[in-house]
Amino acid sequence: MTMKEEQPPQQQQSPKKTIPPYMKAISGSLGGVVEACCLQPIDVIKTRLQLDRSGTYKGIIHCGSTISRSEGVRALWKGLTPFATHLTLKYTLRMWSNAMLQSAFKDSASGKLSNQARLLSGFGAGVLEALVIVTPFEVVKIRLQQQRGLSPELLKYKGPVHCARMIIREEGLRGLWAGAAPTVMRNGTNQSAMFTAKNAFDVLLWKKHEGDGKVLQPWQSMISGFLAGTAGPVCTGPFDVVKTRLMAQTREGGVLKYKGMIHAIRTIYAEEGLRALWKGLLPRLMRIPPGQAIMWAVADQVTGLYERRYLRSAPL
Repeated sequence: MTMKEEQPPQQQQSPKKTIPPYMKAISGSLGGVVEACCLQPIDVIKTRLQLDRSGTYKGIIHCGSTISRSEGVRALWKGLTPFATHLTLKYTLRMWSNAMLQSAFKDSASGKLSNQARLLSGFGAGVLEALVIVTPFEVVKIRLQQQRGLSPELLKYKGPVHCARMIIREEGLRGLWAGAAPTVMRNGTNQSAMFTAKNAFDVLLWKKHEGDGKVLQPWQSMISGFLAGTAGPVCTGPFDVVKTRLMAQTREGGVLKYKGMIHAIRTIYAEEGLRALWKGLLPRLMRIPPGQAIMWAVADQVTGLYERRYLRSAPL
């Protein structure tokens, strides 16, 4: 009777370590603060151009110079408080929720994430941030930005908190979620494309894979982030214009010009032409890709240093 040879126990492969979602959230919040302070003037100009139906502003430079001349340079930072708070909270939720969704969609056997799963994770993160954070904060920001002048007694809204209170009192709580539908479409599409493109550019340009311990230089992160942030504004231009119009309109007089997303698209197209649906595209391209460059330069340093210290030792 032959004895079976005892087989040595097979060495189990430990699952690949990844950056925890809370670190992604921290990196996003820090990136949001820096981005807001740098790019607020471009956002003000974009909003004014999108709300300009009479052709007061002839372009980006003319709009910026007109605001500075007639209202003072400080007017270019109108709405900074809600914008900075909004960006910080938005990026925190975006990076955390995207990381959580990616973990859920990863293949349980291989630990790999497919492109379809990456797109879906980004879309889900964009929808969540649009409903929880982006819509109410942007309603307040846009109402503040569309006010002209710096004399407090002449302004309807005295600040972010007063603005939110006035909207709730006059329009109800739902007034803070005006334009939610186009915001969901815009942010979902944007984040779906952005996370997928950022990962692709990191791999293609710098051979950087998450969890490999390699820390990108800030300029490398800025290039990847800038390129990843270019596609979204072109694709989602109409959603952004409609979002701004819906958020800016009030019930003073009892009648709303735009009844919803589809009605707004049809009305803008009928009254102002197809090009009006891409109003403010150039300032969006001047703000979003550089904004993504700044945000990712900060976020990648935070997550990269975490990788290097806790996941794998690698040179900078």
